[in-house]
Amino acid sequence: MSNIVVLDNGGGLIKAGHGGERDPAVTIPNCMYRPLSSKKFIHPSPTAASATEDLTSAAVRRPIDRGYLINSDLQRDIWAHLFSSLLHISPSASSLLLTEPLFALPSIQRATDELVFEDFNFKSLFVADPPSLVHLYEASRRPYGLLSETQCSLVVDCGFSFTHAAPVFQNFTVNYAVKRIDLGGKALTNYLKELVSYRAINVMDETFIIDDVKEKLCFVSLDVARDLQIARKRGKDNLLRCTYVLPDGVTHTKGFVKDPDAAQRYLSLSDGSRSQPSETVKDMDRTEVMEEARDRKRADLAKNEFDLTNERFLVPEMIFQPADLGVWRGGSLLASSPDFQAMCVTKAEYEENGSARCRRRFFH
Repeated sequence: MSNIVVLDNGGGLIKAGHGGERDPAVTIPNCMYRPLSSKKFIHPSPTAASATEDLTSAAVRRPIDRGYLINSDLQRDIWAHLFSSLLHISPSASSLLLTEPLFALPSIQRATDELVFEDFNFKSLFVADPPSLVHLYEASRRPYGLLSETQCSLVVDCGFSFTHAAPVFQNFTVNYAVKRIDLGGKALTNYLKELVSYRAINVMDETFIIDDVKEKLCFVSLDVARDLQIARKRGKDNLLRCTYVLPDGVTHTKGFVKDPDAAQRYLSLSDGSRSQPSETVKDMDRTEVMEEARDRKRADLAKNEFDLTNERFLVPEMIFQPADLGVWRGGSLLASSPDFQAMCVTKAEYEENGSARCRRRFFH
């Protein structure tokens, strides 16, 4: 097993593992939360094993806001739990490859370096930006493809707090050409909370549940006008309607899709139906639509569940497999290269030269 730890430290999730492996060994939320049944904040569990935890109305504390580290003490607690209880490594005998968002302020970089070298005593550190790692991974997947021949690409990184469009040339991100918007998965989750709360049941405090709804049911519409017309149909003609059941805390502590097969019916839409919206749907009486919505709302409150129709594409979810692991896999690939240790900054160099001079090696 490699003694190089690859840590993709995102605002929403942490993906961690050993260099040279294909997939991360651990994926956990980058936060601490306090369920209603607890009086103190507890450490997150791996996402695959969180099905038994009741996260209804859980309070959440996050060390990263808008992509940048704002609470180093909280991040230290999360990393300490990750390294000791989940990865079972000794930081003083390991090197660390850490991802960091573009345009991080020098003060944030210093706080990160202090965490790595002074709090955890890693023997060496390499900091990489996500677009360059994705470029490296995609080029390695197709060694004779266009990306490998041209050695340039445009990486669109849709993260938890922001979206970056970053050109990459020969594995280096062209910083002066990067564009950023402060829109990511967190904002879309909050918007979905508002839609469901206004139309069905109050879920403004259910961050984890609505995240699960978004990831399981939301998608990117290829024809918005067509899908809006389909969402107005009744009964089985509405291929978008699906039901999500909220946890009750007794028989199940995690929400679930009531009929997974019905939730996938929209995939059967043919290309011909996209350009031929039904005229009868356009002329549907508005009063009937309002009455149907009121009836559905009463049913949802009684059954502790709610329906989704046009919310599924009004809040698009873009989780692509395996591209959402491309950053970590690119880091794992880089960590397995024979020249990796020569690119790192050692603890002795950090203590002698300080954070600012050591950071110049990473071309940030």
